[in-house]
Amino acid sequence: MYQTELAASGKKLFFVRGTYIYIIIAIATLIAWVSRDIGPFASPRADCIWFWASLAVASLGATVRIFTSGWAALGTSGRAKVAAEASELNTTGPYSLVRNPLYVGRILNFTGIAMLSGSWVFGAIIYLLAVLVYERISIYEEEFLREKFGAAHGEWAKNVPALLPRLHGWVSPKYPFWWKRMIWREQNKLFLLATAVFLTWFARLGFDMAAIPAACWPFVYAYGALVVVRFAIGGLKMIGFFKELS
Repeated sequence: MYQTELAASGKKLFFVRGTYIYIIIAIATLIAWVSRDIGPFASPRADCIWFWASLAVASLGATVRIFTSGWAALGTSGRAKVAAEASELNTTGPYSLVRNPLYVGRILNFTGIAMLSGSWVFGAIIYLLAVLVYERISIYEEEFLREKFGAAHGEWAKNVPALLPRLHGWVSPKYPFWWKRMIWREQNKLFLLATAVFLTWFARLGFDMAAIPAACWPFVYAYGALVVVRFAIGGLKMIGFFKELS
């Protein structure tokens, strides 16, 4: 009964999982705007280390998702969908170390973005909430996989942990790495990571263009160029350039 309730709550959370990152970025930006500090410490050096640690955690999560998406089988629910789906059971590549590598990547990514706010409290809260949310979503998806693949899923799940990756047992990916598919699946998440970095930085300047140091304008131009690239990829998606890679 308890497992069924977790799966039911996971199904509800699954439907809206694409909105979480926007909420986290918005709150992180608000905290940065209010505090005007890049970290929770009194020492500027320690705060600087905090910033780079935050960026490293968020980037590690994005990297995990990049490799998982590039090696994943087609016909999976890696993109936002109304329900779980799987044309086959993924057990190779990242899936040979952990059953839900995309969610591991997302937990790390969310935590790092929250840390960019400069608040360790917000970072800790988001980490705990992300684990709680994605634990339930993974239970929902595994109920689906168990029903569809039966004994094959049971054998895989018996040896591979759900969210804490093991350090052995790597199995070479079944498919070659598909850059086009990875871009289709992950380009928006990478753009949002860059956006989180930009917005939390700009918030600490009070969103005042005049306060931007001369040495930082290349960063502003680079982000502007990234926005153009993001919309260009969005245009390619609209004309069907990535259509076959869902």
